Amino acid sequence: MGPVLRARTLLLSLGLLLPLVLWLSLALGPVSLPLGDTLRVIPGLLGLVPDDPQLAQAALIVGQLRLPRALLGLAVGAVLALSGVAMQGLFRNPLADPGLIGVSSGAALGAAFAIVGGALLGGLPVALEPYLLSLCAFGGGLGVTALVYRLAHRSGQAEVSTMLLAGIALTALAGALIGLFTYLADDATLRMLTFWNLGSLGSASYGRLWPLLLVTGIVALWLPTRANALNALLLGESEARHLGFEVERLKRELVLCTALGVGAAVAAAGMIGFIGLVVPHLVRLLAGPDHRVVLPASALAGASLLLLADLVARLALQPAELPIGIVTALLGAPFFLYLLLRRRA
Repeated sequence: MGPVLRARTLLLSLGLLLPLVLWLSLALGPVSLPLGDTLRVIPGLLGLVPDDPQLAQAALIVGQLRLPRALLGLAVGAVLALSGVAMQGLFRNPLADPGLIGVSSGAALGAAFAIVGGALLGGLPVALEPYLLSLCAFGGGLGVTALVYRLAHRSGQAEVSTMLLAGIALTALAGALIGLFTYLADDATLRMLTFWNLGSLGSASYGRLWPLLLVTGIVALWLPTRANALNALLLGESEARHLGFEVERLKRELVLCTALGVGAAVAAAGMIGFIGLVVPHLVRLLAGPDHRVVLPASALAGASLLLLADLVARLALQPAELPIGIVTALLGAPFFLYLLLRRRA
């Protein structure tokens, strides 16, 4: 099978897989719904047909609980996978991860500040708590990423190796500060912080969903326009410059895009690991290194994988719910070890 046919087959397969996984995520759960009923309530939720009284319970479960959760999982999975592609292209390393530039640890630090700081100050108004947490997490991710980029910037250029080292150092510093907040937290706050760090889609709502959908849409539309530049960057920075691409501008855009995407995802769903590492690498193994294929395929695969992980998290210990970060780690860690062994061989 030639590379073009292989790429088309992969995109078609992933394009068919995503609606199927979305359908299952809407139908299955502690209260499972018939697959046919799940499809029949969608037109009513969209206002295309009058509501069917016989499907009132199904419409309530799908419309208020499962649809915002599924859309949140779709957006988080897609944007994390796209950010992973951007970082692997920037560092020219298929084992790179969005967390290398500190955005994940910065977002976690911002969330810890909001959770523990609010408790230490005597609590915050209930109406402000979810928005303040998301805002602090998003701001923390952007702030740490901006600092990493500033430390790596010298003589008009951003040194990728310095960016990597600065990201590792600031990630360690953020981890220490999160440990300090953990030490200061009481039992109830500590439990909330712990569960947030494990990741979950359980807090999904339409109000918290739209900002993430907006950021995901921007990232998903913008990154493919830089596919040829990312392909050139694989050859090296000097080669990309000779081909006419503005390498320094591309670095800034990739870092900003990753900070926006991962910051918004972490702010909405907590810490969810391995999606940005595993999905792009797996797509490259199947379709090759061409970013014109890797970017859309990674977005589709990331969304499908996270929806599947959320389905496992909901069904494995029902009626209890397993944190989705545990599921993605259980899936991603063995695959990461496989990649390391394969690379060594």
